[in-house]
Amino acid sequence: MEREASVVVVREYNAATDRAAAEEVERTCELGSSGKMSLHTDLLGDPASRIRHSSTYLMLVAETCGGVKEIVGLVRGCVKVVTCGKKLPRQGGSTKNICQVATPTYTKVGYLLGLRVSPSHRRKGIGLRLVRQMEGWFREKGAEYAYMATGKDNEASMRLFTERCDYTKFRAPTILVHPVFAHHLPVPRSVTVLRLGHADAEAIYRRCFATTEFFPRDIDAVLRNPLTVATFLAVPAGCSAARQWPGAEAFLAAPPGSWAVVSAWDCGGVLRMEVRGASRLRRWAAAATRAADRAMPWLRIPAVPDLFRPFVAWFLYGVGAEGPGAAEMAAAAWREAHNVARGSATVLAAEVAAGDSVLRGIPRWRWLSCAEDVWCVKRLGEEYSDGGVGDWTKSGPGSSIFVDPREL
Repeated sequence: MEREASVVVVREYNAATDRAAAEEVERTCELGSSGKMSLHTDLLGDPASRIRHSSTYLMLVAETCGGVKEIVGLVRGCVKVVTCGKKLPRQGGSTKNICQVATPTYTKVGYLLGLRVSPSHRRKGIGLRLVRQMEGWFREKGAEYAYMATGKDNEASMRLFTERCDYTKFRAPTILVHPVFAHHLPVPRSVTVLRLGHADAEAIYRRCFATTEFFPRDIDAVLRNPLTVATFLAVPAGCSAARQWPGAEAFLAAPPGSWAVVSAWDCGGVLRMEVRGASRLRRWAAAATRAADRAMPWLRIPAVPDLFRPFVAWFLYGVGAEGPGAAEMAAAAWREAHNVARGSATVLAAEVAAGDSVLRGIPRWRWLSCAEDVWCVKRLGEEYSDGGVGDWTKSGPGSSIFVDPREL
């Protein structure tokens, strides 16, 4: 198998010469088969779009040698600094505000995504070469760990990474997808949802959620990215922050008993998705529900979105909440995001840890969602950035996880 892989060369992607060939590899590798519904992705003419908003990224292609050169594989990767653990304070001092209890421990990681090998060149070791070369670049950039994500039913990917590349199953967050309806979803009168500026949003995330696993140290770059539509903060309607926003520092000094925050990312600036292979009857039935919702919005009919043409998704990231009413506050923030998305997005998506308290507050349509998105990790370095954390690959899961919208 390694001998067959030697007939290709792995090199950096060149946008000027490789775009069309890379897009063709993407098309041949799309999920689904003839006669069945399948999800197709349009990267809008930019095969590197899924990583282009990261600060440090690379795309590799596998090209055949010989007379007629052909790109038969590709992979994308990015390097960033994220939270891998937390340090608890010494004894003493007030711990009234949970946002001030611990400080984050960071590590540099490489995220590997979008691995593709043309069907005609599979089982020849090409995917393995792409992964190994990307890991080599991760090491050059100082990454201590590499990780990837895939659906639990993607057996070929799981075998490659866990059996041949020495990755281990690490986390399994849940992907929650829900349609954006034509009708407005009311926010409970007991809750007020505010929109935060970049500085206030950054302050709240760093103070209260920086110890969440995979929290990016450059959260300011994420929040200020043009694809971040807004950050929503849900608070009890009767609290002082609801009456007049005091600023993040004053809010964090005396927060209400329960509250939630979420930011929305417009994936339409990176890609479009489309479901193909649906029968005419299924398409007609879905269209009928949307027509009824538009004609009679007061009925709040749960219309099936038009997924059968290229559509836009908004990804809700940084979903965090505090207090006994965390789920209810998260639900209110989600509803506000839904209402803002009307006319701009077809679905809302979020990804949270299976044990996160906000899970109950985020609605989802089961047939659109994924109960288990498997994240696998591999240790690259021999030393650790912080001796108190040790080998992160052997640590247990936390109650929450941060999913960076820049590398979906």
